[in-house]
Amino acid sequence: MAEKDEKKKQTYTAESIQVLEGLEPVRKRPGMYIGSTGPDGLHHLIHEVVDNSIDEAMAGHAKNIEITLLANNRVKVKDDGRGIPVEKHKQTGKSTLETVLTILHAGGKFGDGAYKVSGGLHGVGVSVVNALSIYLRAEVHRDGSAYEQEYVRGKPKKPVKKIGSAKDTGTIVEFEPDPEIFKEIQFDLDRIVNHFRQQAYLTKGVRIRIADQRNPISVDSKKGKYEAFPEYTFYFEGGLVSYIEFLNRGLGPKNKNIFYVGKEHQNIFVEVALQYIDELHSQEMSFANNIHTHEGGMHLTGFRSAITRVLNDYARKNNFLKEKDDNLSGEDMREGLTTIISVKLRDPQFEGQTKAK
Repeated sequence: MAEKDEKKKQTYTAESIQVLEGLEPVRKRPGMYIGSTGPDGLHHLIHEVVDNSIDEAMAGHAKNIEITLLANNRVKVKDDGRGIPVEKHKQTGKSTLETVLTILHAGGKFGDGAYKVSGGLHGVGVSVVNALSIYLRAEVHRDGSAYEQEYVRGKPKKPVKKIGSAKDTGTIVEFEPDPEIFKEIQFDLDRIVNHFRQQAYLTKGVRIRIADQRNPISVDSKKGKYEAFPEYTFYFEGGLVSYIEFLNRGLGPKNKNIFYVGKEHQNIFVEVALQYIDELHSQEMSFANNIHTHEGGMHLTGFRSAITRVLNDYARKNNFLKEKDDNLSGEDMREGLTTIISVKLRDPQFEGQTKAK
């Protein structure tokens, strides 16, 4: 009997292949989609929902994004973009809203029409958030009407329904992470503020507001004491130049005018801002489609090579370096230099699901 059981275990047939439908693979292996089920993965859920709003802003369709931390571990994200379409999708036969929220790789990131560039996680972002939430509600305002749909662990409770009229346009997503997936659900306000301040610098002209409605704080004013909720609003017309100013505050800049260049070439938009400071340490930050590539990549390698070559050429032409002198090294060039490199391109190739490189 034991032998039979052992043989059965070792048999590899069609029955051995498990097919997971819909969003089941996400719930089965969440780490493959959000990196981990710890604090990084938990905060990644907010990033994924907001990424859709930032994509709308990068495409010129949204100006305001609101992120609200609510009681009971809920988060609400609202934008004034075009609103996710709600009409029936010809491939799925379901509402486009339901398609986007329940099918992996369904989104406006794959065709040529909706977005030139996007930062969404391979277009799976919002459906992954839905799969890993015990509750999610989506509300869409477009074409003069408001629509909503609710989900439990990625499954719709009912079809999309019209709930009234709307004068504005946009999308509101409210979700609550699933305690079966995330053993500890504690959103860190400082972490969220730092991340979305960065996003506001990278998407100049978009206003990002963050409100924490979980615990009121006591405020003293001339009219007396009252309770209020912490709020932060970020809006930067200067983009990367403003970001360099922020990073170098109090560090004694060597060149007052921050160098900035932005140029589109072969459908890739490249921005670089840099400034030397009166310190030896250097700071380099690189981004691809607004995603912070912590481990660098070709854009950072290319920048390093270019600045080393250009400054060495300049030094030789102007006799700072004689014929017998060795070239200055890249490390020498970058001492005391604060740099931000941002590229926006159609089909970036990232290493790993969380796009560190």
